[in-house]
Amino acid sequence: MSADSLGWYILRRVLQAGPVVIGIVVLNFTLLHLAPGDPAMVYIGESGGATEEILNAVRKEFGLDKSLLEQLFIYGKRVLSGDLGFSYFQGKPVLELILEKIPPTALLILTAMLMAIITGVLAGVIVAQHPTSLGSGLVTILSLFGFAMPVFWLGIMLILAFSLYLPLFPTHGMITVGDEGNLFQTLKDILHHLVLPASTLGIIYVAQYSRLSRASMLEVIGSDYVRTARAKGLSERMVIYKHALRNAILPVMTVAGIQLGHILAGAVLVETVFSWPGMGRLMFDGILRRDYPLIMGILIFSSVMVIVANLITDILYGVLDPRIRRR
Repeated sequence: MSADSLGWYILRRVLQAGPVVIGIVVLNFTLLHLAPGDPAMVYIGESGGATEEILNAVRKEFGLDKSLLEQLFIYGKRVLSGDLGFSYFQGKPVLELILEKIPPTALLILTAMLMAIITGVLAGVIVAQHPTSLGSGLVTILSLFGFAMPVFWLGIMLILAFSLYLPLFPTHGMITVGDEGNLFQTLKDILHHLVLPASTLGIIYVAQYSRLSRASMLEVIGSDYVRTARAKGLSERMVIYKHALRNAILPVMTVAGIQLGHILAGAVLVETVFSWPGMGRLMFDGILRRDYPLIMGILIFSSVMVIVANLITDILYGVLDPRIRRR
């Protein structure tokens, strides 16, 4: 894929993503504002007193006294200028709040995805070489458990097992409060806190990737070019990991790119269970308080991240598969 064609491809995909983001903004904005409940009532309930005059003043301050179309038009103009508004309850720009929470969430999601992809693909490759073995049946059973387990339930079970009964890992937070040390000690503390949340989020997807890579490897192993590689006298390790895996991993990459939105949704529950200070916990607090600008800002940011992830997946497809580059 040449630099010019790659540039045009990326530009075309970005232009195609524009209407998708606009549709997401309009749909989410409409659904949030049509849902029952009043942010002004929640706001006044926290500060005490709820006379009609105070409620009307709060609605006017937040712009909630205008019609839905007027609010949507005003919000759309702000978004186009890069302004995601102010949080009702935290009194800060939404963009600033999101940028503060990106590093913890990115660390959690990337760690969980890497763990799930590496573990799932390796397990799928191993059992694909012996499809009738006990290990293959075990992977199938574990996959069913992985599909069935709710992420919040798994998080609670891991806390009970490895924080209460076996006190190996902390139950909440990202760092130990009041524990000051050098950079190495801080990183070690963060990784110690990361084990349970990342495992909770990653285990659910290990099962899916292992099944997918197993099925893909079984299909690829029987192809002509794999038989040709074996006929040339290449070692089985070279045949599997250099020739077969390169094509078998493509479906896993596709699913991983598509599932970024699901992982972000799962992060909301995981961050809530483990009090992880990321965007998921911020989203949860915004929903409880009906903080419209905060919720909308996180939804827009998440949708853009999903689109970018799919774009990166398509580009990697072209890098790994020469047939796609030629097309």
